Amino acid sequence: MPAYRIYDAKGKQMDFKEVLNRSVDQDVVLFGELHNNPIDHWLQLELMRALSEEGDVSVGAEMFEMDDQIVLNEYLADRIKLDHLKKEAKLWPNYDTDYAPLVELAKAQGIPFIATNVPRRYASLVSREGQSALIELEGASAILPSLPFEVTAGDRGYEEMKEMMGGHSHGMNMDLLVEAQALKDHCMASNILTNLNEEGVFLHFNGSFHSQYKAGIVGYLLAAKPALKILVIAAVEADSLDFQEEWSELGDIILITPTSLTKTH
Repeated sequence: MPAYRIYDAKGKQMDFKEVLNRSVDQDVVLFGELHNNPIDHWLQLELMRALSEEGDVSVGAEMFEMDDQIVLNEYLADRIKLDHLKKEAKLWPNYDTDYAPLVELAKAQGIPFIATNVPRRYASLVSREGQSALIELEGASAILPSLPFEVTAGDRGYEEMKEMMGGHSHGMNMDLLVEAQALKDHCMASNILTNLNEEGVFLHFNGSFHSQYKAGIVGYLLAAKPALKILVIAAVEADSLDFQEEWSELGDIILITPTSLTKTH
């Protein structure tokens, strides 16, 4: 079995060069990953490298929170050592295997790398008390997106989240859980918009859930800038790598890997 296949939304098989050609013409490329999938991470690195060779590219990632931007910038500028980054930034457990190669490429080539996600403590607060609790915080505006924000009406991802968690919210308010998820999407979209690459592409790495069905992050991007050219890459795993019609709405490009693939963590 091959390690992966790539399709367009109509089920036509693509190669990496075709993915690159489509990416070059975009304002924003949202590469939706499965967090523990090694093929997803490898192709992210290859696409980042190829885009940097084609022209100007900026990068952002869900895996870094806004209050980690200073320490991330210091590391990228070679002002602090790696152990300081690891001690002071809230790096994910799979940082060394999956995200360090992206950061090191950015460091070597001077590629801007934006920490786009909201600090997790604030998402947790919203899940309990709603966004009004954020507005009451003092001194936090520099590491938060603009407030208040609207949860995107009819967002397919949020509707599926409600269905998936129905009856399993452990006593928590489902609407507030969705609002916390929307806060992350709003925050990532806000940071992408603030750091758009006027001369090239903004390549963003996020869990596929945050952009599949052209929902989540996409909704907030288009609400702010309707003419934005956005390419959504959606990752899925399956026993067979043959295209399934149910994947056609996930994104513009569908990356399929086998469920048997060894995971990174």
